[in-house]
Parts: sequence; C-alpha cells; structure tokens
Amino acid sequence: MAIFIFRPSVSRPHHFLYSANSINSQKFSSISVTKKQSFLPCASADSATTRQEVSLCVGTYLIPHPNKVEKGGEDAFFVSSDNGRVIAVADGVSGWAEKNVDPALFSRELMANVSSLVGNEEEILVKGAHAATSSIGSATVIVTMFENGILKIASVGDCGLRIVRKGQMIFSTFPQEHYFDCPYQLSSEAVTQTYLDAIISSVDLKEGDTIIMGSDGLFDNVFDQEIVSVMTTHDNVSNAAKALAELAKNHSVDTKFDSPYSLEARARGFDVPWWKKFFGMKLTGGKLDDITVIVGKVKSS
Repeated sequence: MAIFIFRPSVSRPHHFLYSANSINSQKFSSISVTKKQSFLPCASADSATTRQEVSLCVGTYLIPHPNKVEKGGEDAFFVSSDNGRVIAVADGVSGWAEKNVDPALFSRELMANVSSLVGNEEEILVKGAHAATSSIGSATVIVTMFENGILKIASVGDCGLRIVRKGQMIFSTFPQEHYFDCPYQLSSEAVTQTYLDAIISSVDLKEGDTIIMGSDGLFDNVFDQEIVSVMTTHDNVSNAAKALAELAKNHSVDTKFDSPYSLEARARGFDVPWWKKFFGMKLTGGKLDDITVIVGKVKSS
C-alpha cells in the first residue's frame, strides 16, 4: 500500500505493546523475517463459553514485500486460539515511511489490541483496538467473528475476504477508497476513518465452506477465479494458504501479467504514455506488496 491520507507535520512519541521478539508467535505469525507458515489444528468447539455445531480449521501464510523481508513486512494478523473464532488482518500504510515512521508499528499494535479484546462483538473489536492503539501510523483492517455458524465481518479499507462454497464464490467484500490506491484506513490522526465507517456483513456458513482472508497484496495480484481454482485443488488449509501466497508473489513480480491491480489502474486512467499505446502496449504487471493469506475451512465439530 503506497498512499496515506494524513501528512502530519509534528511527530509524536509512540508506544508499542509488543516487540517482534516478544510477540506470541502462535497468535502473531506475521512478525517474521522470513516466510512463515502456521496451522491451527481442528478441535472441538465445545467449551465452557462456546457451543457450536461447526468450527474452523485455519491456515496462514505471510510473504513480506521483497524490500521489507528483514523486518517481516508491514502486514499483521491475529487468529484466536479457539478454532479461529476471531480472525483479523491489518495492512500498515507504507506512505508513513516518508515521515520516518515505521508503518509496521501501527498494524502490529492494532492486532495486539484486537487480541486483548476477544469476546466483544466485531464492531467493538475495531473500535476498541483503534482507540487503544497509540503508535503513529495507519492501517486498513478486516475483522471476523465466527459463532454459531454465522460469520460476522467488519472491514475498513481494502483488506478483503472471499467465501467459496462447492467450487463457487458466494461472497466477496469490496474495497473502500478515497481514490485509487488510497483506501479508507484507521489512523493515529484526529481526522480519520473509524469503526463507524466499517462495512458490516453477516454470512451463514455451512460445513465445507472456505473463507479466504488477506491483505490487498493477495487480491491485487490474484483473480477470484484463481482463488476458487486453488481452493478446489487444496483441501489442506495450510497448503492452500501457502499456494495462494506464492501465486500472488509470482504474479506480483511478473511485469507481463495483467493483474487485478493493473486492470483497475487502467480503468482509473493510469496507463502507459500515448506513444506506447500506438505500438499496442498497455500498463501490465502485478503489485509488489506484503502478502498475507488466511484460509479457514468450516468443519463439523
């Protein structure tokens, strides 16, 4: 993600709740300096606080931007330990680096705050986590809560979610933007989007349904039909998450691939100069970015 809305002229001290070395790796698999894969095995969802007929098996995979591998990228995510009852993804807005602010701090602290608020409704998770985040920066975010067979979704910006059922995509979120490549975002600044700007959705899930969540690094580089194809050929959620992330990475570095991002750019008026068009050329290529993929499979408990 390249553009942030606010250009603060006065810097403020920030406070980050967890460091990369101290964050629980099971919950914050995004804090990694290399590709990192994690898998939450299926278990019964029957507990003292939750009883439901279906639960989620969740697999995750993160590939940092090629230039941000050493710090683990600027995406962050959280998967609760109770079969993925709460899942969240945040994408730190890279434009803050122009102000000598590490964009990863805001997204990581935001996810840390989501983890501390598990048990609240999805809108409250977004509101509370945003209010508690003191780092300078901004991030797009998507939070889901799965309970009693119903998936509740709250999204601000261009992190996304797809649901595949029996080889068909039955649900898709849509990005919120101020203009091309400048999405809605939760920010440390006084003028910003809030939980009130979130798109709230609710979907009844069935056994066998697959949830695909991720940052825009996935959806800018992989078409929906490709996502469906990967889901139909990978039954294991960890393998599916890895396959999608690697497909997105391959597309992102392919200058000839006509990606979802390049298609949208041309539709918004961004293209090669007129003289290149004269020779039949057009703007193509993927988008280099952090790539976070989370795949959840609905299983009978």
